[in-house]
Amino acid sequence: MPDTAAAANYASYCASCHGDKMDAFVDRQWKYGASREDLFKAIKLGYPDAGMPSYAATFKDEEAYALADYILNGIKNRERYDFEKTAAKENLFKSEQQNIVLDTIARGAKSFWGMAFLPNGEMLVTSKTGALYKIGIDKSMTPVKGVPEVNADGQGGLMDVILHPDYTSNGWIYLSYSAIKKENNQSLSTTAIVRAIIKNNELQDKIIIFEALPYARTRHHYGSRMVFGKDGMLYFSVGERGNEKQNPQFTGNDLGKIHRIKDDGSIPADNPFVNNKEAKASIFSYGNRNPQGLTIHPVTGALWSHEHGPRGGDEINIIEAGKNYGWPAISYGINYNGTVLTEKTALPGMEQPLHYWIPSIAPSGMAFVTGNKYKNWQGDVMVGSLRFNYLNRCAFKDGKLVKEELLLKNVGRVRDVKMGNDGYLYVAVENPGFIFRLLPAN
Repeated sequence: MPDTAAAANYASYCASCHGDKMDAFVDRQWKYGASREDLFKAIKLGYPDAGMPSYAATFKDEEAYALADYILNGIKNRERYDFEKTAAKENLFKSEQQNIVLDTIARGAKSFWGMAFLPNGEMLVTSKTGALYKIGIDKSMTPVKGVPEVNADGQGGLMDVILHPDYTSNGWIYLSYSAIKKENNQSLSTTAIVRAIIKNNELQDKIIIFEALPYARTRHHYGSRMVFGKDGMLYFSVGERGNEKQNPQFTGNDLGKIHRIKDDGSIPADNPFVNNKEAKASIFSYGNRNPQGLTIHPVTGALWSHEHGPRGGDEINIIEAGKNYGWPAISYGINYNGTVLTEKTALPGMEQPLHYWIPSIAPSGMAFVTGNKYKNWQGDVMVGSLRFNYLNRCAFKDGKLVKEELLLKNVGRVRDVKMGNDGYLYVAVENPGFIFRLLPAN
């Protein structure tokens, strides 16, 4: 018989990071060990640098052991979702307004993270492990050499990829990744962005145009989404690296912020903090936690973002210059171990989210639906859910959420969603890695 108390504790305390179906445990490298005692130690003491808090004040020893047993048993008996084997039976996803069939564009790479669409119909996709692939029109998958060294540990690795708006002329692509360096016998990492061109399936003319400071020992909350605005500027997110007390509310560092730079890494003269000697000139907004969705509204040109909350309180925000988005002074979530993070959900001078989720869905990837392929979804916002393994359709009207629909249920951990040049939606799914194109069906 399953331990119902342990199941309830897993759902309450663990699922927001590790998935309701223990997805994040599958195929992981067990850095701290995978025995019952190893898991007990992780639960009781935590590993703060890896983003794992201590639950010593939350669980008694017998409860921690029961939770460890529940996790180990769940991993042992978990049925892997193999899309390829079940496609004929299940590859019709019904929704209220538009049924979908999935076209498999790529499969097999571990932890797909970001997607970009080349003018010739090919794609670039990243894997968190540090690999960059070119996906051919024939669905071939060719590695691109010369990727910078990444710290593929915890939540780090090779992350987003985008093209310059004038890619056809300059050939520039941009990659975000967790850079690594050694200092005083410690391994430190940060979010960095490199600009390069691809020649003969190799990155060349590489220039690091941004490096978030300071480097940190932690291995989580890198942020790392990128988008070019209608103003031609590059916007990108940097997470607070798990240090909410020092980073997001202080403009003297790069962490817990959304930044705005020119395509060569230089600073626009009209950035909100450019004349503040105490602030980092690249900052566009601050008080952000870990934004992993960033996109431009196709009509207004406004910058939209979503970010991970702690246990509850994932947010969608419209990002404006110089604004403070509140983390951690205000939040609709609580600490992972159940303790209260802040009593406040609003304060003067801090922005309110357009929408927030309780419980957390662990959002990643974000795209507005454009074009005429999905007429009933035009203008809706698509958000991937890592925790619940679905694509979330959000319909807004007059600045308010009026409809939410859960699409592609159980498809896997949706890491990214983008509109392709062909007018179709694409989603990137983790472990096992898939890139799917969403084809309308009757």
